Amino acid sequence: MEKIQLPINEYENEILKAVTHNSIVVIIGETGSGKTTQLSQIMHRHGFTKSGRVGITQPRRVAAVSVSRRVASEMGVRIGEEVGYSIRFEDRTSDRTCIKYLTDGCLLRECLSDPELRQYAVIILDEAHERSLNTDILLGLMKKLVRRRSQDLKVIITSATLDGDKFSSFFFKCPVLNIPGKLFPVEILYSMERPASYRESALQTAIDLHTQQPPGDILLFMTGQDDIDKTVSKLEERIRSLDEGSCMDAIILPLHGSLPPEMQVRVFMQVPPNCRRIIVATNIAETSLTVDGVVYVIDPGFVKQRQYNPGTGMYSLDVVQISRVQADQRAGRAGRTRPGKCYRLYPFSVYEHELLEATIPEIQRSSLASAVLHLKSLDLPDIDVLKFDFLDQPSRESLEDALKQLYLIDAIDDDGLITKIGRQMAELPLEPSLARALIAANDLECLSQCLTVAAMLSCENVFTPTSSKGASKKRERVDLNLPDGSGMGDHIQLLEIYEEWHQNHYDVEWCKNHGLQVRSMMFAKDVRQQLSSLMYKITKESLDVMTKESFREKRIMIRKLRKALCVGFANRLAQRMERHNGYRTLCYKAQLVQVHPTACPLEVDDDGLYPEYVLYNELLVTSRPYIRNLCSVEASWVKPIWAKLQHFDIGKLSGRALSTEELNIPTQEVTNCSATVTPKLSENRENIIQSARERFLARKQLKVKK
Repeated sequence: MEKIQLPINEYENEILKAVTHNSIVVIIGETGSGKTTQLSQIMHRHGFTKSGRVGITQPRRVAAVSVSRRVASEMGVRIGEEVGYSIRFEDRTSDRTCIKYLTDGCLLRECLSDPELRQYAVIILDEAHERSLNTDILLGLMKKLVRRRSQDLKVIITSATLDGDKFSSFFFKCPVLNIPGKLFPVEILYSMERPASYRESALQTAIDLHTQQPPGDILLFMTGQDDIDKTVSKLEERIRSLDEGSCMDAIILPLHGSLPPEMQVRVFMQVPPNCRRIIVATNIAETSLTVDGVVYVIDPGFVKQRQYNPGTGMYSLDVVQISRVQADQRAGRAGRTRPGKCYRLYPFSVYEHELLEATIPEIQRSSLASAVLHLKSLDLPDIDVLKFDFLDQPSRESLEDALKQLYLIDAIDDDGLITKIGRQMAELPLEPSLARALIAANDLECLSQCLTVAAMLSCENVFTPTSSKGASKKRERVDLNLPDGSGMGDHIQLLEIYEEWHQNHYDVEWCKNHGLQVRSMMFAKDVRQQLSSLMYKITKESLDVMTKESFREKRIMIRKLRKALCVGFANRLAQRMERHNGYRTLCYKAQLVQVHPTACPLEVDDDGLYPEYVLYNELLVTSRPYIRNLCSVEASWVKPIWAKLQHFDIGKLSGRALSTEELNIPTQEVTNCSATVTPKLSENRENIIQSARERFLARKQLKVKK
C-alpha cells in the first residue's frame, strides 16, 4: 500500500522525545491525525520493539481487527506475523509479532498471567475518551505498573477528544502533546426543530442528499442493529422506487459490531463509478473506524446505551442523547478527504444547552462484577477495591454490589481474598456467572453439557431474526420443529439445539432449515472448542467428544446441569411465576418482572403454577422490565445461597476490614446486608403468590362446573 503522509508524522521527533524522557505521555491526536495507525509504527521504526512488543488497545473488536489489517498492509507484511491482533476467542499473533492490536478486555486478561505485562515495551491505550469499562480499569493499573517498570515500560494514552489536564493530573503531571488533524472544513447544519421521528427524518434526509447533492458517500448514524436493519431496508426500497437515471446509483451498507467480518470489509471497498455508498452505522463509526470518502454525515443525535442499576440488579437499554464530544466526533467524519457537511437533526439550542459535555464513563453505568474479579485476581497487595484509584470513581453501591455477587458465587471468601475457584473463573473469557457454572459443572460431572450452553450463550443470537415480534416470533420457532427445552427453559433448549446439530454432523443446511444463524452456530462451535481447551487445564480430560445418552441418562445429566447453572447464577434467582395481565411474570425483589415473550415454555405443576425458582441471564428494562434466558431450578439448591447471605462484612470483602465508621453505614447492615435472594418472602410477595394460586384454583373449579 502506498504510504500516506499524515499530520502525526510531522511530529515524530517531538513524540519520540516525550516518550523517551517520560514513562507516560498523553497524546491528543485530532481526527485524521493518523494516531491509531502510525504511533505503533513510529515506536517500531525507532527500536522500541527490540525489547518487547507494542500493544495498542481498542474498545471494540471490529476496530482491533480492521486497524491491524491496515497497519499490516502499510508495512507490507501478512497479518499475524509482524503485525497481529487479539480479540475474545480469536488470536492472530505469532512469535514474530511486534505490533499487536487487541481489545482492552484482552489486555486486562493478560494481566492475570503476567501482572507486569513483561511482553510489552510500549502500551498504547487508544480511544481513551470513550471511557470503556476495561479501559478505565487499565488506566488505574497502568498508574501502578509504571511505578514498578519505570525504566523499561512506556505508556501512551491517546484520543481525539480528551481532557488533557485531567489525564495529566491523574498520571503524575505527565506531558500532553496535541497533534492537529487532517481535516477539511465541515459545514454544520441544524434543524429548526426536533423531528417527530428521528428515524423517519434521517431516512428522508439521506434520500434528499442522494438525489440533490454532488457525489460523495453518506454516513448515517443510528442507535443499534435493529434500527440499522430497518433503515437499510427502507432506504433500498425508496431508492429502487426512484426514476431510473434521475440520480447516481447507491450501495446501502450496514456497519455495527455484530456484523460478520466479510460484511464489515464491504464498507471499505471501492465502489463503481457514478455510485455512492450510504453507510448506516452505530457509534462504532464515530472514532474507532474511519471510512474514507464520506462527505455527508447525518446525525440524529441519539445513541443506545446500557445502564446498570445495582440496587435492582436491572440493566436498562435506553436510547439517549449523545454528548457534545460525540456530536463533534460525528461531524469530523465528513471532512476526511474533502470539504463536507454534517446535518444535525436537532436545533443548535439542543447542542448548546441539553447535550452533556462528555459521555458518562461506562464504569459509572455498568455492573462491575467482572472488573472487580480481575482486580482481585492480580495479587497486588495494595488493592482495596473500594478505594482503587479510578480516573472517575464508580458509585460505592456498584462496587459493593459487585463484591456481593462475587462472594455469592464463591469467587472471594469471607475476608475478600480470591479463592481457587475465583482464579479459575478469571482465566476464562466469560462473565463471572457463566465461568462459575462451568467450574460447578466440572464437579457435578456435566461439564461437556455446560460448555455447550456457555458457548451458545456467548453468541449474540442463534435464531434468525424475523419481522415478527413477541409471541408470534416464538410460535415461528416452534413451527420449525426445534427442541423446546423439555419444559426446563432456554438453557436446556440451547443445549438440545446444539446436540441435534452435532448429530447432523454440523450441517449448514440443517441450520438454515431450522431458522438458525449459520454464523452464530459456527461461532458457538469454535467457542466451545476453545473453552474446552481452557477447561482442559483444570480437568486434564478431553471434552471434545459428545456422546449420545439414553433418555434416563439425559434427564439425570440435565438435572446436574441445572444445578451447576444455579451455582453460577446464584445472584440471578427469581421466584414463583404467575400470569399477570396476560404475561408470564416473576416475583423479583418484591416487584413484578415479566418473562420475555421469546422465552421457552416451562413445565407447570398440578395446580398450574410455574417452578418455585428460576435463574436468568439478563434482567433488562426496555418498554417494561423483562427477564431473558430462563432455567428452572429446585428450591433445595437455593437454601445454601440463603445461608451464605446471612453474615458477611462488605469492608472485608473489599480487601481489608474496615470499621463501621469508615463504611459510614449502620452496624446491622454490615453483618446482615441486603441480598438478591432472601430466606423468607416478604408479606407482599407471599400475597402475590397466594393470590395467583387462588385465581388459578377458582378458574379450575369454574371449568369443572361448566
